[in-house]
Amino acid sequence: MSEPFSVPVTVRGYETDTQGHLNQAVYLNYAEHARWSLLTAAGIRQADLVARGVGPVALETTIRFQRELLAGDEVEVTCAFEWGEGKTFRIHQVIRKPDGTVAAEVEGVGGLMDLKARKLVTDPRERFKELAADPRLFGL
Repeated sequence: MSEPFSVPVTVRGYETDTQGHLNQAVYLNYAEHARWSLLTAAGIRQADLVARGVGPVALETTIRFQRELLAGDEVEVTCAFEWGEGKTFRIHQVIRKPDGTVAAEVEGVGGLMDLKARKLVTDPRERFKELAADPRLFGL
């Protein structure tokens, strides 16, 4: 598994629910933000993916909520890829407060879709290596 990439996020008031804590669906947005930030940091823009006829897809996502987040809380959202054999890969993410408290863990299975064939590419690891200016961010 690669060393986790991370981005800071501040919980905004409009993202909270009637109990005053971060709405459960917003955790997915934070995880998605970290994943796209990693792609950008690695030198891959969305336009680059489209030009190459591929796009990342989420196949499975699990969130483990551990501590509530409130408006104004500062967090780091990590993102680390784990590569196996085949068409899919795992993504491990942690949403953590500055004091180290884990608010949530997000685990996912993803793939890279051939946008014309509408099927997963055979070896997403090799495609990410080709696309990235800095594949080390993917643990490659």
